Amino acid sequence: MRSEPAAILVAARDERERIAATVERLRAAFPAAAVVVGDDGSRDATAAEARGAGALVVPGPRLGKGEALNAAERAAPPGPLLLCDADLDGELRPLADAGLDLAIAAFAERQGGGFGLAKGAAGALVRARCGLRPREPLSGQRYLSERARAACFPLARGFGCELRMTIDAARAGLAVGEIELPLRHRATGRDPAGFVHRGRQLADAVLAAGPLAVNRRGNRLPLLGLLAPLAAPRGRRAAVGAVALVGLADDLLSGPERGVRAHVRAGATTGVLKLVAIPLVGLAQTRSPAGALAVALGANAVNQLDTAPGRALKAYLAAMLVLGGGAPPAAVLLLPYDLRERMMLGDAGSNALGAVVGLALVTRLAGRKRWAAVGVLAALNALGESTSLGRAIERAPALSVLDRLGRVGP
Repeated sequence: MRSEPAAILVAARDERERIAATVERLRAAFPAAAVVVGDDGSRDATAAEARGAGALVVPGPRLGKGEALNAAERAAPPGPLLLCDADLDGELRPLADAGLDLAIAAFAERQGGGFGLAKGAAGALVRARCGLRPREPLSGQRYLSERARAACFPLARGFGCELRMTIDAARAGLAVGEIELPLRHRATGRDPAGFVHRGRQLADAVLAAGPLAVNRRGNRLPLLGLLAPLAAPRGRRAAVGAVALVGLADDLLSGPERGVRAHVRAGATTGVLKLVAIPLVGLAQTRSPAGALAVALGANAVNQLDTAPGRALKAYLAAMLVLGGGAPPAAVLLLPYDLRERMMLGDAGSNALGAVVGLALVTRLAGRKRWAAVGVLAALNALGESTSLGRAIERAPALSVLDRLGRVGP
């Protein structure tokens, strides 16, 4: 069985010396396919060289391999895909002829590499998630049928894209296999640069095997919101952790409903679960109706702000400084990763951070001041329901500057 790819996707970063030759070889081997290069923030002439060789170039900020391939896929025509690394030399036709939904190239000869830790760990993660035992879990040379394209895109971020692609295709019941091919590429060795590269591969693979969510750019990022309870005081981490678990259920199981009114109208949704469970957690922790409201309203307010990288964490840190709670190290450490779009808080993280704000409010304020603060949170929730807290921030010049500070790209 033979199925020509409609497009060939190449992720490239600072590949000026190699990209033109790669594009020319691909166009000669697959003359009917569009070659689409996702330029991952190159600082050299990679984009110009690729265009000169006949490729369609999709420029983007320096985010990672998976993100560059996602941008290229969105610009590609419908149909099967072939994925190829920018430094590859060799014939990929057998992948398209294999009759598989996901055909993965296995190098006939080992080139470079370290001690096999990253590849071994990636293989173990694939086995744990879908039962396959791949020889080359991190190979970037892949053919995807139309069904595999629909099941796998958008890809996981960074170097975790190949591993998650295999998991998604296998879990969708598609035919997945490896084809041994005599390929060559620029190999990394057992030197500092090589070990750093494989360390990034390992970290991205571990994160890609876990829960993911799609962000504003259409990229699938790891959900690290379950780390948010570390920002809470020790005596309250169990309660905040319970809020995070309720939020995670919404991350993984939510439907199309958005906003409190939509969830209430729909009936039994994960949003309704949050409406019931989070106030109960607040009530159990504080033994106070005001505490229950503060936790619930705080959780929802921070969640409403989690619509752009870093926004919810910045709001959380500002609220904690105003309440005299300081800047918890866990939140400070997460902020650059959120800003650079390497992770997402999701509902698990934003609800948990909002619960921390609500609990801090109950601890530091009493009487009328506490109820006044609850009123402010209620007003913020109402504003978020009627319009958007994010849009309100973007319309205020000073807040807009602070909101964009540290963010990658537009």
